[in-house]
Amino acid sequence: MSSEKLFKSIGDIATNIDAQTERPEEERGQEKKQEDVAMGFEDENREVQEMESMCMECGKNGTTRMLLTVIPYFREVIVMSFRCEHCGNSNTEIQQAGEIQPKGCMHTVHVLDPSDLNRQVVKSNSCTVTIPEVSLTIPASRGQLTNIEGILRDTVRDLSLDQPVRRVMEPEAHDKIQTIIDRLNGCLPDDGEEEEEQAVGEIKPKGPRKFTPFTFKLDDPAGNSFVSFVGSTADAKWSMRVYNRTREQNVALGLVSEDEAAQSAAAAAKLQTGGDVPEGGRRVDPSEASGLTGLSGSVVPEEIYAFPGSCSSCGHTIDTLMQQVNIPHFKDIIIMSTNCEHCGYRDNEVKSGAAISEKGKKIILKVEDEDDLSRDILKSETCGLEIPEIDLVLQPGTLGGRFTTLEGMLNQVYDELSTKVFQTGGDSMDKEERSTFEKFLGDMKAIMSASRPFTLIMDDPVANSYLQNLYAPDPDPNMEIITYERTQEQNDELGLSDMVLTGYNKDIQDVVEETPAQS
Repeated sequence: MSSEKLFKSIGDIATNIDAQTERPEEERGQEKKQEDVAMGFEDENREVQEMESMCMECGKNGTTRMLLTVIPYFREVIVMSFRCEHCGNSNTEIQQAGEIQPKGCMHTVHVLDPSDLNRQVVKSNSCTVTIPEVSLTIPASRGQLTNIEGILRDTVRDLSLDQPVRRVMEPEAHDKIQTIIDRLNGCLPDDGEEEEEQAVGEIKPKGPRKFTPFTFKLDDPAGNSFVSFVGSTADAKWSMRVYNRTREQNVALGLVSEDEAAQSAAAAAKLQTGGDVPEGGRRVDPSEASGLTGLSGSVVPEEIYAFPGSCSSCGHTIDTLMQQVNIPHFKDIIIMSTNCEHCGYRDNEVKSGAAISEKGKKIILKVEDEDDLSRDILKSETCGLEIPEIDLVLQPGTLGGRFTTLEGMLNQVYDELSTKVFQTGGDSMDKEERSTFEKFLGDMKAIMSASRPFTLIMDDPVANSYLQNLYAPDPDPNMEIITYERTQEQNDELGLSDMVLTGYNKDIQDVVEETPAQS
């Protein structure tokens, strides 16, 4: 039994505005009142506002109509529809009726079959669309209320407009753009009919094509964009994360001016404490650290340092930011962050700032509610992670070292699994394998929201991992910490069996003393 449809489709509202105005006034007024009662709006808020505006095609006056409405699970928006009676030009746009959100948002949808193309998309004028498989990035432009298929078809149409001219004037650019167009066509459903493509007097027949899965990403620093999910937020193909905006994004949104941003950066730099900078490094403004939150010796704790290096992805010269942080009731750690402005490569890693422990440590946490997801977690590169309830086992070295919250760690695991499996194994996976994996991701989403209890097990043979105790310094009733002696196999894998910490130069000194001096 289908659930009651409480809200009318936004797309239907936008496309039917013109048709509604052609109906008798009395009939339209009665239907509008019924919609107002269902939506909870007063009459004055639900009226379609009309005004004359110039048509950009013919220069004559057309009619712009505006409607305030609500998108379920999202917020209020203004749908605008323009139509020119003289030349027939028409379009539909959307603008946010609310304010800029405190944080930016990133929506990710794994489009695995043609039905996913029908997901509704709210794209604000500050939103960027990315499809990694096609190497396509659509920069911020006008706001749209459409679906995923609509955005793809609009992109194919815009890229194809000047292709006949490029074929003659710029053959190299034509070939590159045509490659993108062909990839996008592979992401669109086949209507079962034979199509034709005409370019410079040439007719090229097209046969049926196979649908290609892809990843659809919506990045909006204003936080006003949205992609619908199926059923609930536990949708295995859908994910959303929020993030803090950078100084450049705040300037682009008009929240601060460039002068104010520069003054703020200078003031923050003056607050930096003193200390010797290690050789080859420099002290930097904390705002450059992109959220980096703590070397011993000449390195000052809580100070951020930058060391020059090369990007492992594109080879450009970049800085690696390092900081020492003290975790209460644990030890010092070193956080390293790399962010390449040329290719977008980003990496964060955590290293221990203390000696290797004599024993290993296993941490067992019973997660019962959302409060447990906010616990700080330090997962070293030697730590394995396990959640028995969903058969999740991460071997040591997976994800490297991470210092985040439990919720952030689960989100990283989900992103890595969903992105890599769907991108690399999407075509080769049969329906049964894909169904099994989608069920696993659905269970993962339930774990990420703590809608079901689960057990988290962290096993670190060098005891460099940490999970926050909410009752510190008292014992945590939901957490068990077990220390154990490492096995010989673990010592061999970690290279501890070959380490000589005392008397390591004795053999060399004996050899030197036994060797006769040459005359």
